[in-house]
Amino acid sequence: MQENTAQKEPRAWWKEAVIYQIYPRSFMDANGDGIGDLAGITSRLPYLRELGVDVLWLSPVYASPNDDNGYDISDYRAIMKDFGTMADFDTLLAAAHRAGIKIVMDLVVNHTSDEHPWFIESRRSKENPYRDYYIWRPGKDGKEPNNWASCFSGSAWQYDAATGEYYLHLFSKKQPDLNWENPKVRDEVYDLMTFWCDKGIDGFRMDVISLISKDQRFPDGPVKPDGYGDFSPYCVSGPRVHEYLQEMNRRVLSHYDLLTVGEAAGVTIEEAKKYARSDGKELGMVFQFEHVGEGNGKGSIIEKWTTGKPKMPKVRAILNKWQRELAGCAWNSLYLDNHDQPRCVSMFGNDSPRWRVRSAKMLATCLHMQKGTPYIYQGEELGMTNTQFRSLADCRDLEEINAWHEYVDEQQRVTPETMLACFDNVARDNARTPMQWDASENAGFTTGTPWIAVNPNYREINAAAEISDPDSVFSYYQRLIALRHKYDIIVYGDFLPLLEDDPAVYAYERRLGNERLLVACNWTEHEAPCTLFDAPMGGKELITNIGAHKKGALLPYEARVMLFES
Repeated sequence: MQENTAQKEPRAWWKEAVIYQIYPRSFMDANGDGIGDLAGITSRLPYLRELGVDVLWLSPVYASPNDDNGYDISDYRAIMKDFGTMADFDTLLAAAHRAGIKIVMDLVVNHTSDEHPWFIESRRSKENPYRDYYIWRPGKDGKEPNNWASCFSGSAWQYDAATGEYYLHLFSKKQPDLNWENPKVRDEVYDLMTFWCDKGIDGFRMDVISLISKDQRFPDGPVKPDGYGDFSPYCVSGPRVHEYLQEMNRRVLSHYDLLTVGEAAGVTIEEAKKYARSDGKELGMVFQFEHVGEGNGKGSIIEKWTTGKPKMPKVRAILNKWQRELAGCAWNSLYLDNHDQPRCVSMFGNDSPRWRVRSAKMLATCLHMQKGTPYIYQGEELGMTNTQFRSLADCRDLEEINAWHEYVDEQQRVTPETMLACFDNVARDNARTPMQWDASENAGFTTGTPWIAVNPNYREINAAAEISDPDSVFSYYQRLIALRHKYDIIVYGDFLPLLEDDPAVYAYERRLGNERLLVACNWTEHEAPCTLFDAPMGGKELITNIGAHKKGALLPYEARVMLFES
């Protein structure tokens, strides 16, 4: 039997919290320009309080030319004009705190915008004092310094004629990477973090934080099918990343009571134990991506693009591995949905009219009863679904647009029809369609023309309809959140996997003291044999998504949670 680690798990408010991620551009538009804004978020705080969440994580709201939806920052101490002013932010922060809700900011410090004053200076000359704020290299044999690919297609190096050198951009060419080897850069980052902490924010979600340290040899990477090299071996959890984060902790994080979570694509469990170490010297937790990546069984047609769906046994094996191996060492973050992923009920569940509500509730149960801090992405609590892309003109995301140009226009590796089918399945814009507030025009998101089209199903799926419906996905999420607030076993109990070879049922136990929690979820649209609940056990049913159970089986997409005391 697994050692009971729960008794010695140190308590923390962020372990007991439920986080709600807001994509500001798509949440609520207060001024009718078709773009969500800070005043819109403030106006919806009563909704968020009714849902019961503890923390709002805001995707970037800083000044930005918006090449990558705000992840290209031109001023870390100013607010993007689309979203309002610093006074609007201060109003939101104060109102959220009055409502008992904390605010977590998105910290984007692997790169800046090429319109940031630091980069404008950096590219002026090789002698400029800001030159070394970024990663500049001469060409090699008349070409780029190495073969690395950008995450957004093409080379990760951009030639700059002013000085005849290349700068590194692991993402868009308008997102030059900062040089963390330069202590002045680190000082600048710690200063801007302190600025926000002193304002009273409650934490940071750290964008691609595992990429801030690069192997200074900058060698070629293993060649990928597109002909470019993979930078991962030399940039993911690079040689000094933990040194930098421990310095950040000493200089800033340890001086405040913060939630900290690092986005760590490619992170291994051993690395995660360093990032989210239980001694608190780096971060509170990390986002890992195994369960939403190719390893979950959905396969791919080309790079990330696929029409396949995850296989539950693979997803279960990944999530159970992280539960087992971080136990007593580090804290898990729990999510199926975010601004970079398709809608979870469309990807992991069944978004058909017949099964959408039940499968959305099942997925939520399976995730929220695990050990770790759960994250809800805006609209997930309504069972919002993927949209449909009829042409490239429907897309707003740079990743999709670049992929289309590379794979359809230039290389002709896939047809337009296949690429659109991939977009329908996995494109990031699926998560970025406007929040569906009601059945009025534009789903109540804006009185203007929305910056991206509203999902046409908003008349059936919207907050106004669900808030008053006790059987809605919203009401179910309310109950899940309330249970986490009520029962320590859901937060701190040990995790013990069950039925690990079952093709349909994801089941596990949680244990704390003399309590035992039994969770079983059928991930399929077919009835599945399951005898876990058959013996008379005298437990208490905490939550289920169906009205009546069948002995010896779980009905399609059924979820059931029982609490026992010995």
